[in-house]
Amino acid sequence: MPDLAAHDDAMRGRVMRKVAWRLSPFLGLLYFINYLDRTNISFAAPHGMNEALGFSKAAFGLASGLFFIGYLILEVPSNLALHKFGARRWIARIMVSWGIVASAMAFVPNAGTMYALRFLLGIAEAGFFPGIILYLTFWFPKRQRAKAVALFMVAVPLSSVIGSPLSAWLISSGHQVLWGLDGWRFMFLVEGVPAILIGVVCWFYLTDRPKDAKWLAHDERAWLQHEMDTEHEATARRYHYPIKKALLQPRIWALAFVYFGIVYGLYAVGFFLPTIIAGFKETYHTDFSVFQQGLIVAIPYAFGCVAMVLWSRHGDRTRERVWHVAIPAIVGGIAIPVALYLSSPFTAMIAVTICTMGICAALPTFWPLPTMFLSGAAAAAGIALINSIGNTAGFLGPYITGWLTDLTGSEKLGLWVVGIVMVVAGFVAVALRAAPTPDDAEALETDLVGHA
Repeated sequence: MPDLAAHDDAMRGRVMRKVAWRLSPFLGLLYFINYLDRTNISFAAPHGMNEALGFSKAAFGLASGLFFIGYLILEVPSNLALHKFGARRWIARIMVSWGIVASAMAFVPNAGTMYALRFLLGIAEAGFFPGIILYLTFWFPKRQRAKAVALFMVAVPLSSVIGSPLSAWLISSGHQVLWGLDGWRFMFLVEGVPAILIGVVCWFYLTDRPKDAKWLAHDERAWLQHEMDTEHEATARRYHYPIKKALLQPRIWALAFVYFGIVYGLYAVGFFLPTIIAGFKETYHTDFSVFQQGLIVAIPYAFGCVAMVLWSRHGDRTRERVWHVAIPAIVGGIAIPVALYLSSPFTAMIAVTICTMGICAALPTFWPLPTMFLSGAAAAAGIALINSIGNTAGFLGPYITGWLTDLTGSEKLGLWVVGIVMVVAGFVAVALRAAPTPDDAEALETDLVGHA
């Protein structure tokens, strides 16, 4: 028996290292490109786009948020299509279509066209993120899932660490370089093309299931497929939810609200941080160039990358989930309004960095929760529902923050709302289970779903 256990541990370590090296960097690259195309409008706004298209703060928030309306409409159907047709085909389709729309934003003649393209971008991208979360459940056991999600989602802060200076550089150096395009238009064009190219690569690189992975040895494929089938069957036996029942589970909707609160903070800060930093000139009498502003935006997300990886590893090691979501959400929610009352750009950025670290730490530790009691098509539908409901915050966060800024002439009230929503989400996560225990005990799953 000790020999068998040692052999299984050795096989597990060898196979999971191969899977992680094969999938995590590539999926992270996809999400990096995805998130950059989704949020680069935040850099275009204060550097020519708002003036060219006649956007107020509220109108910019609307343009930013319309993406999520199209995203919401097709999220569940798109994820069910991925489950049916396979990740390789469906993710390739998503990337090529969103790359085309993202590049087309370089040529918008007016505000109405920008609204339409942001809506179409959401439709094109629908199913990408929940599809990847579902795809990871085909390859990574529950005990390693938070780390796997973190290695994929680290692309969120990295897209700002690398993408913010990149976007700023493209805007400042790309003016009139190609076809007489303004710098912000040149940025949209250049940053949309990689999605099309990498989408073609997806078709040949991704593998749908472990049994098809020719890059694993035969015994490794068999071991991993057996491991994942056993885990999925156990989940299906314990919680056999058809799609309709899964979508009506109260715990799914409660988790969707928790995710809503985290995402509200993510996008409100993400879309308005470049504008806030551009406003340092008036508030603190600073004088930063466009590129310097991009570097400043990158700082909170650099710390967020570290927080995301270390916190998710801690969650996997302790096998506790709920407090690993609640604590960073609450701390981040408290930090963001504090930033508004500090006396220097340095101290303000410290508070913004703490908020960003909280958001980044909560994101990957959240996603193991729903996958603990959903599998198969129910998992595809449930994950997509949580992500789509949660991402309505991507519409409401920027729009409400912009509207309150126009109404009051200050970002303070809007960012107070951000903080309150994040703190409430943290307390809802705690309410889902009052006394957390390690997730390798069946009591965790019982507490999470309450045998509903």
